[in-house]
Amino acid sequence: MRFAVFLICLAAPVFGQSADTAARDAMAQLQAAQARLETAGDARDQIAALTQTVQAYEAGLAAARSGLRQLQAQETALTADLDARRAELGVLIGALATMSKTPRPVSRSQPQSPIDTVRAGMLAADVTQSLKGAADDLRAQIGQVHDLRVLRQETTDTLTAGMQGAQSARSSLGHAISARTDLPIRFEDDPVQTALLMSGSETLDAFADALATHLPDSEADLTKQGNLPLPVSGIVQPQSGDDAGIYIATAPQALVTAPVDATILYVGPLLGDLNVIILEPAPDVVFIFAGLETLYGSAGQIVPAGTPLGTMGRNATEVNGILTENVGDDGEAGALPLYLEVRDGQSSVSPDAWFALE
Repeated sequence: MRFAVFLICLAAPVFGQSADTAARDAMAQLQAAQARLETAGDARDQIAALTQTVQAYEAGLAAARSGLRQLQAQETALTADLDARRAELGVLIGALATMSKTPRPVSRSQPQSPIDTVRAGMLAADVTQSLKGAADDLRAQIGQVHDLRVLRQETTDTLTAGMQGAQSARSSLGHAISARTDLPIRFEDDPVQTALLMSGSETLDAFADALATHLPDSEADLTKQGNLPLPVSGIVQPQSGDDAGIYIATAPQALVTAPVDATILYVGPLLGDLNVIILEPAPDVVFIFAGLETLYGSAGQIVPAGTPLGTMGRNATEVNGILTENVGDDGEAGALPLYLEVRDGQSSVSPDAWFALE
């Protein structure tokens, strides 16, 4: 409830239009998810509602982080302006001090005309008025900086509460998925056969190709149109020449979902401690997702689009033997990369042939 109220407050003008829109969208998502959860009947409806709840929390947290960054930027700019105004105030005070210290004999030895006297009086009045205005502005800015710091702390505290709410929703989702029994099964998982294929594969690509070859053909029909949603909310990172796939920078513990109806070919650790899930959405086509911390589902299950596949972790992720740095969303610290690779006919293809990367 506290997080929902905060999302309403986040739509205030101080946070800017981007945070405003994101907060309103997240609030609508959260309300819809809660309503759906209350009316959920079977396990499938419950999982769908919990998935929507987690995604709404993630959208709200992203809006909160964006709002927090805006507050920090405003505070930095306001503090810099405050320092500049303090310097101006110092100059004005110095001018008044100089005028007040003018020796009387000097003034008498250089008598001024009435016009000069009036001008001097007007100058002193102007300086005094400027000094008063600068002091008033200074007091107002000090108050604004204080208010921003209080709001930033409140945002940080509520962000923490939102993260706890999201974690609770993820936990409920994990329990619901583990108890799910309604998914169709395309094949029964054979751990021995999988272990043999794994031992004979030196790379992630080789294992995925071998796995797809040894399994019964799929009847799914899917054509590449470059319009599939990404499996996780995040920012696609610039592609390096050595990687066949792409990296998507995500928030910690972000939910990863199936972008399309597909069969789970493999789910589990591979090449050390790397958690991998391999989907087959169509014959001879596989999607490889690597770098998750928590995995959902079992090999052989046919999962519909939007089904939760797992969550990201909290630390840097090792993919294909390379420890990737945490790349943040808009510079956000602590973001994690999900590795995505597409293989078609046992050859790596550009992910943008299937996914909407923009």
